[in-house]
Amino acid sequence: MQSKIHLGLFLGLVLMAVGGLSAQEDLIKPLPIKAVGDTLKAPDLSDLLRKNDTVRTDSLPPSASALMDQVRYTAKDYVRISQKDQKIYLYNEAEIYYQDTELKAGIIVLDYIKNEVYAGRIRDSLGNYTQLPYFKQGSNEVIPDSIRFNFDTEKAIIWNSRTEQQADLGAMGGDAMKVYAQRTKKENDSVYFLSEGKLTTSSDTINPDYYIRVRKAKFVPKKKVIAGFSNLYIVDVPTPIALPFAYFPLTTGRSAGVLMPTFGMDPDRGFFMQNGGYYLPLNDFVDLTVTGDLYSNGSYGFRAQSVYAKRYQYRGNFNFRYENLVTSQKGFDDYSRSAIYNIQISHSQDAKANPNARLSASVNLGSSQYYRNSLIQQNLPNTQVNNLSSSISYSRTFPTYPSVNVSLTATQNQNTNTDVVDLTLPTLQASMERIFPLAKRDGIKKGAIENINLQYNVNGRYGVRTTTDEFLTGAMFENGRLGAEHQIPIATNFKIAKFLSVTAGGTYQDVWTWETYPQRYDPELEQVVTDTIGGFDRYNEYSLSAALGTTVYGTFNFGEDKKIQALRHIVRPNVSYGFAPSFDQYYNEVINESTGVATSYTRFQGTPYGTPSQGRSNAFSFGLANTLEAKVRDKDSTKLEPKKIFILNSFNLNTSYNLEADSLKLSPINLTGGTTLLDNKMNINFGASMDPYAVDNTGRRINTLNINAGGGLLRVTSARANIGYTLSSTDFERDREEQEEEEQDPYSGSNYVANSGGRTDDLFGAANDFNRSAFEGRDSESVETPIFGTKIPWNLSLQYAVTYNNSAQQGDITNHSLMFRGNIELTPKWRVGLSSGYDFVGKGFTLTQFQFERDLNSFHLKFDWTPFGEFERWYFFIGIKANLLKDLKWENRSQPSNIR
Repeated sequence: MQSKIHLGLFLGLVLMAVGGLSAQEDLIKPLPIKAVGDTLKAPDLSDLLRKNDTVRTDSLPPSASALMDQVRYTAKDYVRISQKDQKIYLYNEAEIYYQDTELKAGIIVLDYIKNEVYAGRIRDSLGNYTQLPYFKQGSNEVIPDSIRFNFDTEKAIIWNSRTEQQADLGAMGGDAMKVYAQRTKKENDSVYFLSEGKLTTSSDTINPDYYIRVRKAKFVPKKKVIAGFSNLYIVDVPTPIALPFAYFPLTTGRSAGVLMPTFGMDPDRGFFMQNGGYYLPLNDFVDLTVTGDLYSNGSYGFRAQSVYAKRYQYRGNFNFRYENLVTSQKGFDDYSRSAIYNIQISHSQDAKANPNARLSASVNLGSSQYYRNSLIQQNLPNTQVNNLSSSISYSRTFPTYPSVNVSLTATQNQNTNTDVVDLTLPTLQASMERIFPLAKRDGIKKGAIENINLQYNVNGRYGVRTTTDEFLTGAMFENGRLGAEHQIPIATNFKIAKFLSVTAGGTYQDVWTWETYPQRYDPELEQVVTDTIGGFDRYNEYSLSAALGTTVYGTFNFGEDKKIQALRHIVRPNVSYGFAPSFDQYYNEVINESTGVATSYTRFQGTPYGTPSQGRSNAFSFGLANTLEAKVRDKDSTKLEPKKIFILNSFNLNTSYNLEADSLKLSPINLTGGTTLLDNKMNINFGASMDPYAVDNTGRRINTLNINAGGGLLRVTSARANIGYTLSSTDFERDREEQEEEEQDPYSGSNYVANSGGRTDDLFGAANDFNRSAFEGRDSESVETPIFGTKIPWNLSLQYAVTYNNSAQQGDITNHSLMFRGNIELTPKWRVGLSSGYDFVGKGFTLTQFQFERDLNSFHLKFDWTPFGEFERWYFFIGIKANLLKDLKWENRSQPSNIR
């Protein structure tokens, strides 16, 4: 039965309700409510009519507590009005709606004089409480055991309330804060006062696996909880973790806040606090995270990270890391101090922002020993990084014909083993688009004449070679060298007999430099010395070339009823000819008077763009490229078209013949190739160099064919092979092709490792963020953990590499290693991982790392262990998964013993 109450029609609706109840008088059952009286006696209709008339003619103003809107209500079993108590009773699936307030419960009692409502639970046939009240006002929702609410003041008293506050700190689950209180007083729309409350992110609010007990608190929905004395309970057991007062932010979106540190003890550095700091969202596009470490012996670390992004414009990040490492104490023999730092910058511009201009940056520079000596666990896989490189580039295109592209690029390349740093500050690159002076711009170009085209390219750079000690000091510019190179390539192309493609052309090159380095004999030093002469100087050279090539297709059909229906072999042979005269005019001769030995040199030796070519070049080059593919019948019978697979992705042969050489005219034959096998799970790449000439007893090449010296037709001088193989449990599932693409392994931390110049396949270990879990995104409560599982997810990656060197008949294996990484989920909540490898040349294991992880519903547990080697260490972590309370954690770790 459903009705509507309005202030002017209230008595009339009561009359209708009473009339309806009189017909169901025999069906009404007494309610277990103390306030109910005379439940079976219907009110006197004449009295109600007389009261109704009196109200209509009353001249007094309406009461200030009158309802301001309609109240809609309904109930499944019955709605009963008590004139004596001036209340309305709704029983079983009762609902009331008033303005933005919604109330649902097993039983609702409405006092239409005081404009108050009471809602509670009811018992089912087994005596259990059901139909807990559901109270919603605006966007705030509360699920209590019972509630008392006043429509006029909008105040309420709530018993055993439960509410959920979604903080929108991430897309992963577990970020909602559940607030439970034995007694809650609603002061207004935005303020609640709690007594004996519990705060948790556990999905079970009745029996949570952990909660923070607050005695008294002020609760502002979607903003904050301010509490008095609070302490952490785990499985209803109090822990020593307590605070005299606490503040819990519930603001949606990003908000500033303190990042709690990790406490511990290090035998060399004393007590420490790590990774404490502050997070600050500067605006909608930029944020800043500042963290640091502090040790009692004086060591400290500082890190600043800023991430910025603007849709359709740009995105990037900036990272600065600095660590001052002190070992032992001053006065001790083992005392040492070192400072290490690292800077990373990444910036990319959206192509939609400006199609004619683009700025990009990828910077990774710092101390050579930063990754090896850093105390940050994430840097473990980067200890194998031997090279740091950076690039900052700005390019602009001027589209007017002929279009010109100009770019400025600053680069840095740092060898962490030798501490040598090469810089270009900057490199200027400008190129004009290819133009066809003898053809119409919008016409079809035919023949060799109309296809004549030319370009203009200029490249200029200022290069510096320095060391990490002199980097960013004035000394780094002492060896700076400036130069420029101009190129004008001219070419044409045409076909012969429809199948042969011919390309012919030449290149003119003009090289400028602002320093030259002539040589002379110094009688005092009795040796040849090199002088540095400042001032502009230049040299030019040119070359001619021609190339002939074609493509040959060979198809072998076996029939559509065969498993292998056809093979297709594609061969691309090519031959080219190159000629360049000798530019001996740029070379001189210096005589060492003490030895009488004369040496040829050029003053351009050591300039940024090298030296002019000495000796005429007149050579043919030969190349043969092959691919082999097959058409096979698809295993899926519903697919009518055959599936194409590659047997050989590439198989290439290259060599050259120098007509001007007086000996050793034929160059070694270079072979390269690659293929994929086992449904693209295995990648194979190989290469070799084969020399047709023999060597003497000293390992020097001689002008005698190897076959004439008693050997084979070709002598293998070097060879290499690289095999990668990935395998997982899903490969053995029948419908794996229909499964969704798997997400990147959360263990990998690939983005951080890739930005640091390391591998992205975790073969050198994983860069773990201990605050993140590999099980994120999975609903822990819905995952069953059977005693006997029929499916155990796992994955395995293998990388095998071998290099053979036989240039001087030494027959050495210079590199021979097997790297592997694997993960296995022993149960849906247990994951174990291992990454390692073995060096067969060095006869030892490479960096080995074990990873263990356990999903504990609201918590996650991690343990990483490097059991041996230079970087032996371990890490243990247990913490709350939810971003709201991720600072509630315990972390312990060993310290690396490799600090130098």
